[in-house]
Amino acid sequence: MLALTRKKNESIIIGDRIEVIVLSVQGEQVKLGISAPREISVHRKEIYEQIRLENLAAAQNESEKLRDVYTLLRGAARPQAANEK
Repeated sequence: MLALTRKKNESIIIGDRIEVIVLSVQGEQVKLGISAPREISVHRKEIYEQIRLENLAAAQNESEKLRDVYTLLRGAARPQAANEK
């Protein structure tokens, strides 16, 4: 991890396209401004973790649905035996 010291109105650059600016410091709270291209998502960590967990749950749900559909289609495609007619 890289640790940097910045004062109010100072910034850091990440790559060529992201700038993080210290907007204010009040006690233990630091207000940051982040300038990044629209295609780059910027979230607080706790929000990012919530989104990640919801996406994981949705993907598992979809996987279960696909497995159910596969099972149904596999059963429907099975030819009937002569004695079942």
